[in-house]
Amino acid sequence: MGFRVHFHFVALVNLWIFHQVACSMNINGGSNEHDQAHSRFLLADGIARTPPMGWNSWNHFYCDIDENIVKSTADALVSTGLARLGYKYVNLDDCWAESERDEKGNLRSKASTFPSGIKALADYVHSKGLKLGIYGDAGNRTCSNRMPGSLGHEEQDARTYAEWGVDYLKYDNCYNGGTKNKDRYIAMSHALRKAGRPILYALCEWGQEDPARWAAEYGHVWRTTGDINDTFASVTEIADLNNKWGRFAGPGRWNDPDMLEVGNGGMTMDEYRSHFSIWALMKAPLLIGCDVRTASIETLSIIGNKEVIAVNQDPLGVQGMKVRSKDGLEVWAGPLSWRRMVVVLWNRSQSKAPITVGWREIGLFHLTPVVVRDLWMHKFVSFRQRFKLTALVEPHACKMYVLKPLRR
Repeated sequence: MGFRVHFHFVALVNLWIFHQVACSMNINGGSNEHDQAHSRFLLADGIARTPPMGWNSWNHFYCDIDENIVKSTADALVSTGLARLGYKYVNLDDCWAESERDEKGNLRSKASTFPSGIKALADYVHSKGLKLGIYGDAGNRTCSNRMPGSLGHEEQDARTYAEWGVDYLKYDNCYNGGTKNKDRYIAMSHALRKAGRPILYALCEWGQEDPARWAAEYGHVWRTTGDINDTFASVTEIADLNNKWGRFAGPGRWNDPDMLEVGNGGMTMDEYRSHFSIWALMKAPLLIGCDVRTASIETLSIIGNKEVIAVNQDPLGVQGMKVRSKDGLEVWAGPLSWRRMVVVLWNRSQSKAPITVGWREIGLFHLTPVVVRDLWMHKFVSFRQRFKLTALVEPHACKMYVLKPLRR
């Protein structure tokens, strides 16, 4: 069993290296010259070299959003210090626009909630050193059915976003008439490039057509799952669904298991720490989904953990994976820069239990001495740990470590 797990983990790293080389050389037998040129453009635009970080309005506010909430959230990102940690995107989700387009067919912000307009809002957010994100849909209507989708208006809407100074587009998948997802998402990708402004493109097609296999040519982030909700069951289900696509992720192209629920009240603090730890290890976008303005000290300590964020933003850009699972006791791990390794020991069971990770199953020689750093306790556990590491883990909680092998 140990050999098979070790082989599987090493194979993941080898596949990732091959994928990196293939992308840099444009090895893709199914792509034409135009698509290859578009892929090179995405790699060269400098966006999302590490997973994007920021805030999104949906998980907490749903449709009850206005420009004052967005501005005060931008202020809070700065005043709490979260902006300094990398949380730079301030993203509007659904319901920001009027129900119908204007007489020229343009999208327009909802006068009752965004009276100053999106351009003025973008200017405010930019003045804080942050970036503005917006929401659209690859169908005729957005998922709330309260505003128009962009199907058939891709170039017009992309130009509008560029003129407003938008920096991020989350592009949803409702009211699409049953048409092929990939074609509709490619159309907006080309429109955004033509608009001439660097805009992070997040494809939210819910993993229906396995976007991990093709979306890197057209965007920076793609959803691999349906929507998250504020329960531990949702977190575990989505983590498992996202896990299978790890070999397709890397700098400039990331799997997205949906936004963070930390701080919304539906889970315990241990569960929220597990949620944040696994998202960080999987190199998921870290988009805060709570009300930052009223976040508790405990919530801020989770989403503001510099050491866990550093794992997510590690320049090597390899998505960590599940190495082993038995009776709800799991080992997740992934390589980091400077020969380091991140390990999460995750207890999904209902009882406190010890979890052990052996060096061989994560690709280390068993006699190698390792420096072990606990990222939630913010302290070193050992300076010469050999063979394995064991921790007693509370129900639904986790332990997160960075391992640094010493040269023998």
